[in-house]
Amino acid sequence: MNESRPGLGYQNFEEIRTNHIFYIDKTDFIREWWEGASKVTLITRPRRFGKTLNMSMVEYFFSNKYEGRGDLFEGLSIWEEKSSDGEYKYRSLQGAFPVIFLTFANIKATNYEDMEYKITEVIAGLYNNNRYLLDGNLLEKNEKEYYESIKNGIEDSIAVGAVGAMAGFMQRYYGKKVIILLDEYDTPMHEAWLHGYWDKAVSFFGGLFNAAFKTNDSLERGLITGITRVAKESIFTGMNHLDVVTTTSDEYATSFGFTEEEVFASLDRAGLGEHKQKVKRWYDGFTFGKYTDIYNPWSIVSFLRKEGKFDTYWSNTSGNGLVNSLIQEGNVLIKQTMEDLLQGKSFTAAIDEKIVFEQLGGNADALWSLLLATGYLKVLELKTVESDGDGMGEEGDVWYTLTITNLEVKRMFRKMVRDWFKNDSEVYYNEFIRALLNDNVRKMNTFMNKVALTTFSSFDSGNKPSDQAEPERFYHGFVLGMVVNLSDTYRIRSNRESGYGRYDVMMVPIEQSKKAFIFEFKVLDPDEDERTLEDTLANAHAQIEEKQYEAELLGEGFLQEQIRKYGFAFQGKKCLIG
Repeated sequence: MNESRPGLGYQNFEEIRTNHIFYIDKTDFIREWWEGASKVTLITRPRRFGKTLNMSMVEYFFSNKYEGRGDLFEGLSIWEEKSSDGEYKYRSLQGAFPVIFLTFANIKATNYEDMEYKITEVIAGLYNNNRYLLDGNLLEKNEKEYYESIKNGIEDSIAVGAVGAMAGFMQRYYGKKVIILLDEYDTPMHEAWLHGYWDKAVSFFGGLFNAAFKTNDSLERGLITGITRVAKESIFTGMNHLDVVTTTSDEYATSFGFTEEEVFASLDRAGLGEHKQKVKRWYDGFTFGKYTDIYNPWSIVSFLRKEGKFDTYWSNTSGNGLVNSLIQEGNVLIKQTMEDLLQGKSFTAAIDEKIVFEQLGGNADALWSLLLATGYLKVLELKTVESDGDGMGEEGDVWYTLTITNLEVKRMFRKMVRDWFKNDSEVYYNEFIRALLNDNVRKMNTFMNKVALTTFSSFDSGNKPSDQAEPERFYHGFVLGMVVNLSDTYRIRSNRESGYGRYDVMMVPIEQSKKAFIFEFKVLDPDEDERTLEDTLANAHAQIEEKQYEAELLGEGFLQEQIRKYGFAFQGKKCLIG
């Protein structure tokens, strides 16, 4: 480590080293990757974890464009690494290979045509930067014509093979095979899923990756980074030589993100050592493989720059839109699980690290897989099923116990839920809570109907929502709002056992002297002889009494007169409370 200024947004290794910007030595990644000897390596890490900077570091180390720039690595671990006979082990590799370095970080488009054009801009830039290959007689006439044809907007059929073709030209020129680095490979895939052109994107990238990394005889090594591991069946078809390293892998575990030792040493040097435990609570919690206590670099550097000010630095750097929509429009199980997570609990799920985007809209486990990959959840425990028939699934299935990563992420989720009730809905929501605490049933009805009217569509993700489905999604989103906004004064429980039955929501005051609340939500059901909301409301109260929902509260020492019991009757977007 060096004594230097903490700076944000630096992704170029040379800039950091020559401008004396704060840097924690991660050059051992070069040694580990080279000795790993995999032909093509895919590494996934959450955003802002140093992927691009590490790729720049790899380029400056291996690329013959930077031959003789060993000064950039002086004093760092890769430069000082010695063999058993005392020789410097890796210095001879500096500047020794032709390197292609591409990034898809800026490939964001709402339609396939724009996405394709932006990819061709990246490829055309690669060709423009290597026009020396056109000099002399290296290329045949038809190859020079092909080279000149690579421009912005070229057809798919040409673009998919252009990176592989460039590797061939460079190998002939330098007499060495080529290292190909591809950063943020999955950014356009996320955009394709969000904006409805997934199938076209899969076909295009499948062809491009096949030509660049599978059938490319000019490839020395390939290194790919991204946030998620997109299913191999989608875009890495047939790439059996692909070494996939995810957040649950042990390889390269300390190469991305800061270890606790690195963070605490940085705090001491900055005179902020007294904040270590609070920094740990806010920014620790990431687990890569068997290594726990990994910190998010963006927040740590921001904290150092702000001289000890705590804030949600990482979660405020965008990229939460997909997660927000999937949770807001998610089913009841997803919202119930989020209630538990926001109250500091954990849950167990079967995780498949190969993200299948087609499943994200209706599969809770696919969502948890995405949240784990993106850093919003962390692994507390991992269990592999040893044999069939033990109640946990098939032999070899892996179950993960997961919880929210740290306080910064929890605050991000809380803000996300609050935003569901923004603008007019926020006013109505707050007025409903005030009326509830003041036993004003008339105002409770007025404001609940306004909240329901303005927010129902946000919680309804079905193509043909039914009256049964709409209130189900809405009231669980509403309960999440209570979990977030009343957590200082109430413990919110939903759909838990109580007495001899189940209630929908219970609000248990932290102060024993305050009121406690039981809510029963019911949707008007003609099969139960319910013709009006009043009939449904009466059945809700009958269920509260029949199932003895108050038993739990009485058992905790609350008096009968402290307990409020409310039925919520729904019909479409109408609600009656009593």
